[in-house]
Amino acid sequence: MKNNIKIILTGILFVSLAFSGGLNNAEKKIQKYVDTHTEEAIGLVEKVVNINSGTLNIDGNKTVGKVFQAELDQLGFNTYWVTYPETIKRSGHLFAEMRGGKGKKIVMVGHLDTVFEPDSPFQKFTRDGNTAYGPGVADMKAGDVSMIYAMKALDNVGVLKDLNLTLVFIGDEEKTGGPPSIVRKELIEAGKWANIGLGFEGAHGLNTGTVARRSSSSWMLTTTGIQGHSSQIFKEKLGYGAIFEAARIVNAFREELVGEEYLSFNPGTIVGGTDVDYDPVTARGTTFGKTNVVSQSVTVHGGIRTISTEQLDKAMVNMKDIASQNLPGTTAKIQFRTSYPPMAPTKENYALLDKFESVNIDLGYGQLEPLDPGKRGAADISFVAPHVDASLAGMGPDGFGEHSENESLDLTSFPKTTARAAILIYRLTR
Repeated sequence: MKNNIKIILTGILFVSLAFSGGLNNAEKKIQKYVDTHTEEAIGLVEKVVNINSGTLNIDGNKTVGKVFQAELDQLGFNTYWVTYPETIKRSGHLFAEMRGGKGKKIVMVGHLDTVFEPDSPFQKFTRDGNTAYGPGVADMKAGDVSMIYAMKALDNVGVLKDLNLTLVFIGDEEKTGGPPSIVRKELIEAGKWANIGLGFEGAHGLNTGTVARRSSSSWMLTTTGIQGHSSQIFKEKLGYGAIFEAARIVNAFREELVGEEYLSFNPGTIVGGTDVDYDPVTARGTTFGKTNVVSQSVTVHGGIRTISTEQLDKAMVNMKDIASQNLPGTTAKIQFRTSYPPMAPTKENYALLDKFESVNIDLGYGQLEPLDPGKRGAADISFVAPHVDASLAGMGPDGFGEHSENESLDLTSFPKTTARAAILIYRLTR
């Protein structure tokens, strides 16, 4: 009986090994290259983290981009900048192309900018053992460096110059400078050219894969009321005032829309009173009002995220309907601006995840599960996803506390996710 069990277990092991295949010699060399150059790569992360590249810091973004451009030039990429009119007030984007003619065409997406402008107190890279801290260290300068070192690893095994690749480093991911039809035109064209899209923002551990990301849109609600003495509020002549109308609408959003899977919305700024001044670009405003004066104006600026365009369309219809049911003596208007489309969870993305999982298993990291899209925000991979055969996001190293002064990077994840990405690209291009 024991011998039979031993035979069965041996057979299972043999089938498992045969299924996983293991790493071939080239893939082992890719892994070794990444491992032996990890400290060098971390040094590059430190260098670019110490260069402020807040979205509005055009010079800083270009400086970071030029560091990456020099690395890619040395590898034989054709690099160039896409820039826009001064009215856009952004740095533009760095593109790097390899046209070797072999295998699937792959576009990889990163971004240069961070949420930390030059006036932020959070400016420098620091390291404590296997954890690094700094502005943009996780979101997403480590992911950018990971893209570059994946390319170096592929070059080390002599295959890079045979491949069809486009690397894109966006200069205004955190706060776009114009409509997508203008500032994402070239990225969309890259998506139309490619077969596969890979986004290099951070992974959520070694056992999840990102097959979907939600959209990011904004909404602007403005309400008006009739100014007058507060002793007459709620009466026919004055009605309820702009603040009560705004409060009604925002609360109705909460009551009627909360609970739908993958739909989230947030009023981020509200200013109201007698006189209101609000700048949506800087998200700053001023207001004046008195406790004994019925409010005349309110502006609410918020965001909304969805898993599909259909879900977004439905939510906008519902929100417009709520805004139209005005309290006496008030008016309301809501407008929407779509910044990022969703990256939908297609069956092709799941098939690509299976291939990614085989790499993960062969590296000894285990199986992959699709990451809950509710745990991710929007990203530029979503402009690529509708045009390619399949896409994955979350290809970069693990980070924590993004968009906060606690932003950090798990340095032990860097060689693992970088080698994993490089090997996936290698297999996709065979």
